[in-house]
Amino acid sequence: MTNMLTITGASRIVERFDDPSRDRTGDLVIGADGRVGAAGASLGAPAGSPASAHDVLDAEGGIVTPGLVNAHHHLLQSGFRTLPGTRGVPMREWLPAMAAAYAAAGIDASLVAATAGVGLAESLLNGVTTVADHQLNWPDPAVSSTPVDDTVAIARAIADAAAGIGARLVFVRGSARDAPEAAAASAEAIVRALLPSASASSPGGISADGMLQLAVGPAGVHSDSEETFRALGEVARRYGLRRRTQANEQVDTEIALDRYGRRPLDLLEEWGWLEPDVTIAHLCDVTEPEIARLAVAGVTATHAPGCDVPMGWGIAPVRRIRAHGIAVGLGTSGGGSNDAGHLLADARLAMQVSGLLGLVGSADRAAGALDARDVLAMATSGGAAGLGREDLGILSPGAAGDACVWDVSGVADAGVADPVAGLLWAHPGRRPRHVVVAGHVVVRDYRLVTGDERALVRALRSRVGR
Repeated sequence: MTNMLTITGASRIVERFDDPSRDRTGDLVIGADGRVGAAGASLGAPAGSPASAHDVLDAEGGIVTPGLVNAHHHLLQSGFRTLPGTRGVPMREWLPAMAAAYAAAGIDASLVAATAGVGLAESLLNGVTTVADHQLNWPDPAVSSTPVDDTVAIARAIADAAAGIGARLVFVRGSARDAPEAAAASAEAIVRALLPSASASSPGGISADGMLQLAVGPAGVHSDSEETFRALGEVARRYGLRRRTQANEQVDTEIALDRYGRRPLDLLEEWGWLEPDVTIAHLCDVTEPEIARLAVAGVTATHAPGCDVPMGWGIAPVRRIRAHGIAVGLGTSGGGSNDAGHLLADARLAMQVSGLLGLVGSADRAAGALDARDVLAMATSGGAAGLGREDLGILSPGAAGDACVWDVSGVADAGVADPVAGLLWAHPGRRPRHVVVAGHVVVRDYRLVTGDERALVRALRSRVGR
């Protein structure tokens, strides 16, 4: 439980980006249960409660929005940015370069505690209140005396980093060339250790307070076998977890065609991974029939332009995907391909490049363009949909009390007719003035209040030797 919180003085409250009719003025009240109260709830402490039980956050000169949802991150890569040989190269060269850097550092609980601490702090400072961390890399079982225990320690270190800093975490037990049996045993051990209440009878893999969610996800058909996909899928069914993977980037399509003579989505469908509980990231290289197949299957998607565009891996046809009724979220991917965990910057990029991909049957290539609210919806409720979390990415009564206050009173926003669209069109690199997670203020006046930034940086530098 937390104190009741009122955010007051904002010029606008955006309840949800996909419905402008719900924008309003007034106060946003988040109750002691960490959830949004009814619109128009009164300012002031409940009768009989001490004044200290009620906090007030000043939003004058700003607008209030839902907290952002980073639907696809690799927090480990926060310690491995701008490495030589990892920029502007084919993915077949990028993957081994990153793997070599991980091996040199030695993947263990101390490394991921340091990388997650920095990545999660960066996320909160940039308005991201929920991070889906696809952890793909693990200690070499050949040199580990207790491989399953080591993976549990890694998962726990990342979860502890999130809990300590006040961020919501979706921890995805991923796989990249893991032995199928080992991956499944590790995933099951992680669930039992971190979320013992998880079961198929209560699907979602979500903790009682909603701050931790577990999922599983092979890296893709380019690295993982049918046996791995099926083994992790069985763990997901047993414990009611959602599933996530990556598909149809440059190397994924190439390897699938070379190794199997088929495209990635053909394989995922055969292996039981085109189903409503699955979210697929990237999808840069998809055909219209494939998009239609994803829609029929009920799959959700994640767009990661901040990774795919600068690395030359393609641009997902988001407008076409959404036109089929597929929910699309937004993710930064990791620091190894996108050196910033700044989801709002990637939302701006997604908006800007979308006009390069026209709609089928249209002579106007700009017909594929997304407007600002489209992309901001992807960065909030769209990503939440892929997590099965109707309580995230919105500020409707009863939703999770995750919110950002964005200052729109400075010269960078002067002359802006629509301050919501201006969040993306104006002021590149924008950061929120305040950030709230479950009713707790985690960033106040642009400063992290739940952790020591300098200590987090020192810990990472010490651990990776840079």
